[in-house]
Formats: sequence, C-alpha cells, structure tokens
Amino acid sequence: MRDLSTIFKAYDVRGVVPDELDEDIARQTGAAFVRLLDARRIVTAYDMRDSSPGLAAAFAEGATSQGADVVEAGLGSTDLLYFAAGRLDVPGAMFTASHNPAKYNGIKLCRAGAAPVGQESGLAEIRAMVEQGLPAHGGSPGTVTRRDLLGDYAAFLRELVPGLDRIRPLKVVVDAGNGMAGLTAPAVLGALPLDVVPMYFELDGSFPHHEANPIEPANTVDLRSRVVAERADCGLAFDGDADRCFVVDERGEVISPSVLTALIAVRELSREPGGTVIHNLITSKAVPEIVREHGGTPVRTRVGHSFIKARMAETGAVFGGEHSGHFYFRDFWRADSGMLAALHTLAALGTQQGPLSALAAGYARYAASGEVNSQVRDQQGRMTAVEQAYTGRAGVEIDHLDGLTVQSADGWWFNLRPSNTEPLLRLNVEAPDEQSMARIRDDVLSLVRR
Repeated sequence: MRDLSTIFKAYDVRGVVPDELDEDIARQTGAAFVRLLDARRIVTAYDMRDSSPGLAAAFAEGATSQGADVVEAGLGSTDLLYFAAGRLDVPGAMFTASHNPAKYNGIKLCRAGAAPVGQESGLAEIRAMVEQGLPAHGGSPGTVTRRDLLGDYAAFLRELVPGLDRIRPLKVVVDAGNGMAGLTAPAVLGALPLDVVPMYFELDGSFPHHEANPIEPANTVDLRSRVVAERADCGLAFDGDADRCFVVDERGEVISPSVLTALIAVRELSREPGGTVIHNLITSKAVPEIVREHGGTPVRTRVGHSFIKARMAETGAVFGGEHSGHFYFRDFWRADSGMLAALHTLAALGTQQGPLSALAAGYARYAASGEVNSQVRDQQGRMTAVEQAYTGRAGVEIDHLDGLTVQSADGWWFNLRPSNTEPLLRLNVEAPDEQSMARIRDDVLSLVRR
C-alpha cells in the first residue's frame, strides 16, 4: 500500500510533479472524491502550470469512471472554481499549487456550494481510498463537457460590491505575477472606469519575474515602484491562483491585510447592521475594535480557511478576514476571493476623493511585526520555553487556541505557532508603538532561536 501522507496536507493535495504527485494519483483521487460524496456531477478548473491540464484531465477520467459527469471550466482562478461550485451547486476540484514554485502542483477540493474539504471533512478518507485502491464501478461512465464561466463569474463579483457604479476614474497597477489574475482581472475590471496598468499578465507557470506570493515583500518590489512611477491611485498584487490579494497605496506602501479586513468589514456591516465578522487570531486587535464600533460582532478563530468557513457557517457571519490576504464573503458561498476584496477596496477608494493612504490610515492603530519565521528542530520545546518565560508575569494572559498567544494589559500581544508543513515557528507581534513591538519581537525571537 502506498503512503500519500506527504502530499495530502491539512487543506489540499500538494507535491512536486511528477515525483510526488502524478496523473495516476490525480485519476484515483478523482474516483475517490466522487465515491466519498456520491456525486453525480462535479466541476473542475486549473491554473497556468504546465502540469495542470494533464492532472485535471486525469482527475476527470477517475471521476467519470465512477459514473459522475464532469463540467470542465478550463483555465481559471481558485475563486472562479468556488463560484462554479456555488452557482452550479456541485462539488469542485481546482488544480493549482497557489504560490508554490513551478515544480509543484496540487488539488483543492470542495463540496457543493464551495464548502471546504480538508483533513477533518473528507480529505483523510479520500487519501485512505487512494492508498488502498478503489473497486471498479459497475455502472456506465459519466460524461465530460466544457463550459466557459469567466463572464458569469466576473458579472457576479461586480454585483456583490456596492458603490462600483459610482466610482471616479482610477489608475490601477495590477501585478498578476504571471498567474491566473492575468486572465480574470481583465474580465472583472474591464467594465469599470479604470486605467489598468498590467504587469506580468502573461500566463506562465514558471513565474519568470518573481514568485506569485505577495505576502513576501521581495515579490511586491516591482509593483510598488511601478505605482509610484505611474502616479497611480493604487496597486493590486495577486498570488498564483488569485485567491489572495495584497494592496499598495499611492505612495507604494503595502497596506496591511488587517487594515483591509477592517475596511471591508465596515462596508459589509453597512449593508447588514449588527452582523458578525470573523477574524483569525493573528489579525490586528484593531479589527474587533472597529467591528464593535460599527455595531458588529467580532468572532476570533484559528488560522486557516477551514476554520474560518466553519465559524462563518455556525454564526452566519457576513465576512471574514485573515492576515495572509485571504478574505471570505458569505454571499460568495463563504469562500475566499482576492478579486472580490480588490473590488471592495476600489469601491471604497473611488467613492471618496482622498488618497488610499489617508483612507487606510483610519483603520490602522497599532505597530505590527508581520510574520517572522524561525527554523527550529524542536518546535514544541521552543514554544514551551517561551510560554514558561511569560507565565506569571503581571497583566499577562495566555491561550492556546492556535499555537501560543500571549496578551498583555499594556496593549501588546504575540502569537507563536508551528508550521503544518515545515520545521518553522511563525511569530506575529503587535504593540501600541514600534519601540514596544520591536522589544517584544526581539525578546521572543531570542528564546525561539536560542
């Protein structure tokens, strides 16, 4: 029996092609997926990586071998796949490795209505079926049809964002990173009064200019300088499968995803007064403060889309945001969409006359470290050492919702949590000012890296 534990991750299937993930595994995963869900019809989409079409076709072979019909949406972003799973009300499979380097690929799975499939919601069972082998299907095979959903997806996103019909003309630089926003951005933004300056719109899974991972500062250098050179109103940076978006203001400064979470939350609460907003425990504490100030109910959750989506379902939350640039919308089947977050930002900017930096400043209250990674051999041992160092200090509270979170009555907090896939500890610190933040950050890092 084969062991697929290295590629069946917490939220998806992901590995090096073809050494770890190949078309045979994709084929069997497709068969197991429809057997688990007893699905009669599914939808697929794939990104611009060279291996994606073959993996998607093999997955469809496996699905049809078990009697399911497959709707192939073809090239698309991950949020286009979520749209398809929601609009068609069928399970879906997206073939992408998101921001990972070119040698990787993967499969993101969802149930009908874009509900996530993770380790605790079906992925472990799918892995077991693939490892053990699947029985033959006794009935007739399913069919494969192609369907272009790009236009419907673009129109639907624009319908979800109030104020787009009233925005002033804006100049916007868009860095697609040679990823799927090169396809979706023209379809979504082309109907708006925008002067779009395209960067790296050519679909190229080798990522010739920079990694399609805007959370890393090095990957937004080109965009930031281009925004300033073009005297643009803002810049947008998408990751490889375009489910994440980072925003740059007119000065070329990256706006914190926590600021965007607060900004979009206020917009959604204006549509639904008293609504619930989900934020993970690494977003700025300004987010729950601002949500309460605007009459909403903030709910804190663990990091990760499966936890965010589950809490949204439990609470009926209208919106959710993460520090990593993922933004979730109830009216988008509780799925994340970088393009939808971008549209909200453009609507907020374009319906007032000030620059984006001034608009964003109203949602930024604290100094943050950003995510600082440390490679360690003994993750638990280092976390225990940090906890022991802070336990018993006056005014300090500790919780373990996700890793280790330490909060102080002086207004600072930090979270230290292990990576699911690498020997890393991830540290996030926030404090009332830069000096306090740097002091806490350096103190924790000295304990982690000792």
